[in-house]
Amino acid sequence: MLIRYGYEMTLTCPQPTALVCLLSVHEERGPDIRAPETFFTTPDVPSSTYRDLFGNRCRRLVAPVGDLMIWGDATIKDDGELDPVHFEAREVPVPELPDDCLVYLLGSRYCETDLLSQTAWDLFGALPPGWGRVQAICDFVNGHIRFDYQQARSTRSAFDAYRERVGVCRDFAHLAVAFCRCLNIPARYVNGHLGDIGVPVVDPMDFSAWIEVFLDGAWHTFDPRNNVRRIGRIVVARGRDAADIPLINSFGPHVLKSFRVWTYEVDGAPQI
Repeated sequence: MLIRYGYEMTLTCPQPTALVCLLSVHEERGPDIRAPETFFTTPDVPSSTYRDLFGNRCRRLVAPVGDLMIWGDATIKDDGELDPVHFEAREVPVPELPDDCLVYLLGSRYCETDLLSQTAWDLFGALPPGWGRVQAICDFVNGHIRFDYQQARSTRSAFDAYRERVGVCRDFAHLAVAFCRCLNIPARYVNGHLGDIGVPVVDPMDFSAWIEVFLDGAWHTFDPRNNVRRIGRIVVARGRDAADIPLINSFGPHVLKSFRVWTYEVDGAPQI
Protein backbone atom coordinates (compact mmCIF):
# COMPACT_ATOMS: atom_id res chain seq x y z
CA MET A 1 0.00 0.00 0.00
CA LEU A 2 0.94 3.67 -0.33
CA ILE A 3 0.70 5.94 2.68
CA ARG A 4 0.80 9.72 2.51
CA TYR A 5 2.08 11.46 5.61
CA GLY A 6 2.99 14.98 6.55
CA TYR A 7 2.63 17.89 8.90
CA GLU A 8 1.96 21.62 9.01
CA MET A 9 2.79 23.76 12.02
CA THR A 10 3.10 27.45 12.71
CA LEU A 11 5.35 28.91 15.39
CA THR A 12 5.40 32.50 16.61
CA CYS A 13 8.73 33.82 17.88
CA PRO A 14 9.38 37.21 19.52
CA GLN A 15 12.99 37.21 18.27
CA PRO A 16 15.09 35.29 15.72
CA THR A 17 15.23 31.77 17.19
CA ALA A 18 17.39 28.78 16.26
CA LEU A 19 15.43 25.55 15.78
CA VAL A 20 16.37 21.89 15.38
CA CYS A 21 13.50 19.84 13.95
CA LEU A 22 13.14 16.04 13.91
CA LEU A 23 10.26 15.67 11.48
CA SER A 24 11.57 13.69 8.50
CA VAL A 25 11.15 9.94 8.10
CA HIS A 26 14.08 7.85 9.34
CA GLU A 27 16.64 7.08 6.65
CA GLU A 28 16.06 3.32 6.98
CA ARG A 29 12.79 3.84 5.08
CA GLY A 30 14.52 5.75 2.30
CA PRO A 31 14.14 2.92 -0.25
CA ASP A 32 10.37 2.89 0.38
CA ILE A 33 9.78 6.56 -0.42
CA ARG A 34 7.66 6.96 -3.54
CA ALA A 35 6.99 10.71 -3.50
CA PRO A 36 10.03 12.41 -1.93
CA GLU A 37 9.50 14.75 0.96
CA THR A 38 8.39 18.23 0.04
CA PHE A 39 9.64 20.63 2.69
CA PHE A 40 9.21 24.37 2.82
CA THR A 41 8.69 27.23 5.22
CA THR A 42 6.70 30.44 4.99
CA PRO A 43 8.46 32.83 4.97
CA ASP A 44 11.22 30.98 3.16
CA VAL A 45 14.28 30.48 5.38
CA PRO A 46 17.44 28.46 4.65
CA SER A 47 17.92 25.11 6.41
CA SER A 48 20.45 22.29 6.60
CA THR A 49 20.34 18.69 7.82
CA TYR A 50 22.60 16.46 9.87
CA ARG A 51 22.50 13.09 11.66
CA ASP A 52 22.38 13.06 15.44
CA LEU A 53 24.02 10.55 17.81
CA PHE A 54 21.11 8.12 17.36
CA GLY A 55 21.11 8.26 13.55
CA ASN A 56 18.07 10.51 13.23
CA ARG A 57 17.83 13.14 10.50
CA CYS A 58 17.66 16.63 12.02
CA ARG A 59 16.97 19.93 10.26
CA ARG A 60 18.49 23.22 11.45
CA LEU A 61 17.00 26.62 10.71
CA VAL A 62 16.45 30.03 12.29
CA ALA A 63 12.89 31.21 12.73
CA PRO A 64 12.39 34.93 12.08
CA VAL A 65 10.44 37.30 14.30
CA GLY A 66 6.71 36.61 13.96
CA ASP A 67 5.04 33.59 12.40
CA LEU A 68 6.91 30.73 10.73
CA MET A 69 4.93 27.98 8.99
CA ILE A 70 6.76 24.65 8.53
CA TRP A 71 5.37 22.12 6.03
CA GLY A 72 6.45 18.60 5.09
CA ASP A 73 4.71 15.95 2.96
CA ALA A 74 5.69 12.64 1.35
CA THR A 75 4.35 9.27 0.21
CA ILE A 76 5.85 5.95 1.27
CA LYS A 77 5.32 2.33 0.25
CA ASP A 78 4.36 -0.03 3.08
CA ASP A 79 3.89 -3.79 3.09
CA GLY A 80 0.45 -3.39 4.68
CA GLU A 81 1.21 -6.09 7.24
CA LEU A 82 0.44 -5.92 10.96
CA ASP A 83 3.32 -5.43 13.40
CA PRO A 84 5.25 -8.73 13.50
CA VAL A 85 5.26 -10.88 16.63
CA HIS A 86 7.98 -13.27 17.78
CA PHE A 87 6.64 -15.05 20.84
CA GLU A 88 9.76 -17.19 21.07
CA ALA A 89 12.14 -14.21 21.29
CA ARG A 90 14.31 -14.47 24.40
CA GLU A 91 15.95 -11.86 26.57
CA VAL A 92 19.69 -11.40 26.07
CA PRO A 93 21.86 -11.47 29.22
CA VAL A 94 23.59 -8.15 29.81
CA PRO A 95 27.13 -9.55 29.27
CA GLU A 96 26.06 -10.73 25.81
CA LEU A 97 24.40 -7.48 24.66
CA PRO A 98 25.98 -5.48 21.82
CA ASP A 99 27.80 -2.38 23.03
CA ASP A 100 25.33 -0.02 21.40
CA CYS A 101 22.43 -1.52 23.39
CA LEU A 102 23.88 -0.68 26.79
CA VAL A 103 22.79 2.96 26.73
CA TYR A 104 19.19 1.72 26.49
CA LEU A 105 19.52 0.01 29.88
CA LEU A 106 20.28 3.25 31.72
CA GLY A 107 17.95 5.69 33.39
CA SER A 108 17.25 8.88 31.43
CA ARG A 109 15.44 12.19 31.77
CA TYR A 110 11.92 10.75 31.54
CA CYS A 111 12.63 7.12 32.51
CA GLU A 112 13.73 6.98 36.16
CA THR A 113 14.89 3.41 36.62
CA ASP A 114 16.09 4.19 40.15
CA LEU A 115 12.57 5.14 41.26
CA LEU A 116 10.79 2.30 39.46
CA SER A 117 13.19 -0.64 39.84
CA GLN A 118 11.58 -2.24 42.88
CA THR A 119 8.10 -1.78 41.42
CA ALA A 120 9.19 -3.40 38.16
CA TRP A 121 10.66 -6.45 39.89
CA ASP A 122 7.62 -6.75 42.17
CA LEU A 123 5.25 -6.66 39.21
CA PHE A 124 7.15 -8.60 36.55
CA GLY A 125 10.20 -10.22 38.11
CA ALA A 126 8.57 -13.61 38.58
CA LEU A 127 7.34 -13.84 34.97
CA PRO A 128 9.22 -15.98 32.44
CA PRO A 129 11.74 -13.79 30.63
CA GLY A 130 11.31 -12.98 26.98
CA TRP A 131 8.60 -11.69 24.67
CA GLY A 132 5.81 -12.61 27.07
CA ARG A 133 7.27 -10.55 29.90
CA VAL A 134 7.60 -7.47 27.68
CA GLN A 135 4.02 -7.94 26.53
CA ALA A 136 2.94 -8.22 30.18
CA ILE A 137 4.60 -4.85 30.82
CA CYS A 138 2.68 -3.32 27.92
CA ASP A 139 -0.58 -4.90 29.13
CA PHE A 140 -0.03 -3.41 32.58
CA VAL A 141 0.85 0.06 31.29
CA ASN A 142 -2.10 0.06 28.91
CA GLY A 143 -4.47 -0.73 31.76
CA HIS A 144 -2.78 1.44 34.37
CA ILE A 145 -2.73 4.77 32.48
CA ARG A 146 -5.87 6.54 31.28
CA PHE A 147 -5.35 8.29 27.95
CA ASP A 148 -6.38 11.95 28.04
CA TYR A 149 -5.12 14.65 25.64
CA GLN A 150 -6.35 17.31 28.05
CA GLN A 151 -3.97 16.00 30.72
CA ALA A 152 -0.84 16.18 28.55
CA ARG A 153 2.17 17.69 30.32
CA SER A 154 5.66 18.05 28.87
CA THR A 155 7.34 17.52 32.25
CA ARG A 156 5.56 14.25 33.15
CA SER A 157 8.05 11.41 33.62
CA ALA A 158 7.56 7.64 33.78
CA PHE A 159 7.41 7.79 37.57
CA ASP A 160 4.85 10.60 37.40
CA ALA A 161 2.76 8.60 34.93
CA TYR A 162 2.87 5.57 37.22
CA ARG A 163 1.64 7.64 40.17
CA GLU A 164 -0.86 9.85 38.33
CA ARG A 165 -2.27 7.08 36.10
CA VAL A 166 -3.07 9.49 33.27
CA GLY A 167 -1.21 10.66 30.18
CA VAL A 168 -0.75 10.55 26.42
CA CYS A 169 1.16 8.14 24.18
CA ARG A 170 4.59 9.42 25.24
CA ASP A 171 3.73 8.68 28.89
CA PHE A 172 2.68 5.12 28.06
CA ALA A 173 5.96 4.68 26.17
CA HIS A 174 8.11 6.17 28.93
CA LEU A 175 6.65 3.94 31.62
CA ALA A 176 7.03 0.78 29.52
CA VAL A 177 10.61 1.73 28.59
CA ALA A 178 11.50 2.34 32.23
CA PHE A 179 10.03 -0.98 33.38
CA CYS A 180 11.93 -2.87 30.67
CA ARG A 181 15.22 -1.22 31.59
CA CYS A 182 14.65 -1.99 35.27
CA LEU A 183 14.51 -5.67 34.27
CA ASN A 184 17.74 -5.37 32.23
CA ILE A 185 15.90 -5.40 28.89
CA PRO A 186 17.16 -2.71 26.47
CA ALA A 187 14.30 -0.45 25.41
CA ARG A 188 14.16 2.75 23.38
CA TYR A 189 11.59 5.44 22.68
CA VAL A 190 10.24 5.93 19.15
CA ASN A 191 8.12 8.63 17.57
CA GLY A 192 6.60 8.68 14.13
CA HIS A 193 3.44 8.50 12.07
CA LEU A 194 0.73 5.92 12.73
CA GLY A 195 -2.39 6.36 10.65
CA ASP A 196 -5.81 4.94 11.46
CA ILE A 197 -5.40 2.13 8.93
CA GLY A 198 -7.54 -0.91 9.68
CA VAL A 199 -8.91 0.64 12.88
CA PRO A 200 -11.72 3.10 13.67
CA VAL A 201 -10.86 6.80 13.46
CA VAL A 202 -11.38 8.17 16.97
CA ASP A 203 -9.02 11.15 17.43
CA PRO A 204 -7.48 13.94 15.37
CA MET A 205 -4.27 12.73 13.75
CA ASP A 206 -1.06 13.40 15.66
CA PHE A 207 2.49 12.13 15.84
CA SER A 208 2.60 8.89 17.84
CA ALA A 209 5.01 7.35 20.33
CA TRP A 210 5.77 3.66 20.85
CA ILE A 211 8.77 1.60 21.94
CA GLU A 212 11.31 -0.87 20.59
CA VAL A 213 12.77 -3.63 22.76
CA PHE A 214 15.92 -5.65 22.11
CA LEU A 215 15.22 -9.40 22.25
CA ASP A 216 17.05 -12.31 20.64
CA GLY A 217 19.51 -10.09 18.78
CA ALA A 218 17.02 -7.68 17.19
CA TRP A 219 14.82 -4.70 17.96
CA HIS A 220 11.08 -5.39 18.14
CA THR A 221 8.10 -3.02 18.14
CA PHE A 222 5.71 -2.82 21.08
CA ASP A 223 2.94 -0.26 21.56
CA PRO A 224 1.79 0.16 25.17
CA ARG A 225 -0.62 2.96 24.21
CA ASN A 226 -2.68 1.02 21.65
CA ASN A 227 -1.52 -2.46 22.74
CA VAL A 228 -2.70 -4.04 19.49
CA ARG A 229 -0.86 -4.83 16.29
CA ARG A 230 -1.15 -1.98 13.80
CA ILE A 231 -0.50 -1.36 10.12
CA GLY A 232 1.73 1.30 8.62
CA ARG A 233 4.12 2.57 11.30
CA ILE A 234 6.53 5.17 9.91
CA VAL A 235 9.50 5.81 12.20
CA VAL A 236 10.73 9.39 12.38
CA ALA A 237 13.21 9.21 15.28
CA ARG A 238 14.54 7.00 18.06
CA GLY A 239 16.22 7.89 21.34
CA ARG A 240 16.49 7.13 25.03
CA ASP A 241 13.28 9.07 25.68
CA ALA A 242 11.38 12.12 24.43
CA ALA A 243 14.14 14.47 25.57
CA ASP A 244 16.39 13.06 22.83
CA ILE A 245 13.90 13.42 19.99
CA PRO A 246 11.53 16.37 20.40
CA LEU A 247 9.73 17.31 17.20
CA ILE A 248 11.13 20.81 17.58
CA ASN A 249 14.00 21.93 19.79
CA SER A 250 13.69 25.69 20.20
CA PHE A 251 16.67 27.68 21.46
CA GLY A 252 14.51 30.58 22.58
CA PRO A 253 10.86 31.35 23.38
CA HIS A 254 8.12 30.44 20.92
CA VAL A 255 4.38 29.77 20.83
CA LEU A 256 2.88 26.91 18.83
CA LYS A 257 0.12 28.72 16.94
CA SER A 258 -1.22 25.80 14.88
CA PHE A 259 -0.44 22.11 14.36
CA ARG A 260 -1.76 19.58 11.87
CA VAL A 261 -0.65 16.04 10.98
CA TRP A 262 -1.94 13.67 8.31
CA THR A 263 -1.26 9.97 7.72
CA TYR A 264 -3.52 7.90 5.48
CA GLU A 265 -3.63 5.26 2.79
CA VAL A 266 -3.60 7.04 -0.54
CA ASP A 267 -6.16 4.97 -2.46
CA GLY A 268 -9.69 6.05 -1.68
CA ALA A 269 -8.64 8.42 1.08
CA PRO A 270 -9.78 12.05 1.41
CA GLN A 271 -7.20 14.61 0.34
CA ILE A 272 -5.79 17.11 2.81
